[in-house]
Amino acid sequence: MTDPKTLTFALPGDITTLTGGYIYDRRMVQGLRDQGRHVDVLALPDSFPTPSDSDMRQALDALQALPADRPVIIDGLAFGALDPQGVAAIRAPIVAMIHHPLAQESALPADLADHLWRTERANLAHAHHVIVPSPHTRDMLVDRYDVPADRITVARPGTDRPEQPATPQDPPLILSVGILHPRKGHDVLIAALAALADLDWQAVIVGNPWDAAHVADLHAQIAASGLGGRLELAGRVEADRLADLYRKASIFALATRYEGYGIVFDEALSHGLPIVSTRAGAVPGTVPADAGLLVAPDDAPALAQALRRMLTDPAERAARAAAAARAGAALPGWSDTARVAGGVLDALD
Repeated sequence: MTDPKTLTFALPGDITTLTGGYIYDRRMVQGLRDQGRHVDVLALPDSFPTPSDSDMRQALDALQALPADRPVIIDGLAFGALDPQGVAAIRAPIVAMIHHPLAQESALPADLADHLWRTERANLAHAHHVIVPSPHTRDMLVDRYDVPADRITVARPGTDRPEQPATPQDPPLILSVGILHPRKGHDVLIAALAALADLDWQAVIVGNPWDAAHVADLHAQIAASGLGGRLELAGRVEADRLADLYRKASIFALATRYEGYGIVFDEALSHGLPIVSTRAGAVPGTVPADAGLLVAPDDAPALAQALRRMLTDPAERAARAAAAARAGAALPGWSDTARVAGGVLDALD
């Protein structure tokens, strides 16, 4: 018989990593512990989703050693890339936590995307249940990965309420938050901002550096655009500075190429920020229509036009900010997210 009060949470690398997926995992672990559950965090090799043979073996050995009467939640960054034969040999009841399917990452070689689709599809067949952050991801798993809808539960990410009131700066601050990875479309945002040089604004891009070469490309693009004095590529920042940036911002912008959810959009809503982003993945289902302007991915001119509207029409910006604040006030907290996951664990056979 499964004991839902004692479980393992397995994920690749360091759970304190500053990305939306790791924040979700970290707050989920804390929320489950707050329910009185004993949660052991199992750190798998950080090379996933493209592990070496030795890292694959190390991960599978650790997962296969888990007892059969205690569930294991496996983060999708590892779960989708594990060898399916090895997953079939895991004795513990598996709850897969899929932020978005691995094959949806931007700029993947076609053969790697196909491999990840096949392995994740095979592995999902071994999961007792699947937790996802959005209806978009749920629908994708049903349609493309053959997961029965009744084995999927949506646990929308929680949101922390701002501790201090907004103090928008002048000129308006455009804030973008997302790991420095091609999928986040920061290159598109920089191109859009370059088309707005005639307007008065400042911008900051915050995000954990994911790939040194990509970060270097972004710095070079900023220098070539002549925006060095107005646009800061801040990289990773401390929590206090990020909170200060949210308070001072007037617009949140992210030119993402795909999102399985996008926790940063909820953060922006909770701070009452109007949003300029793309119609990519789960974004239209996360950003209320009256709180933002969404354009096609990889369309820098359209993104620039949307930003220009926000910057030059104070009435529209205020109306969308008010809509964002209303939506933000209605968002769930992290205890609500953990409560949903706890229900999944309690229902395991």
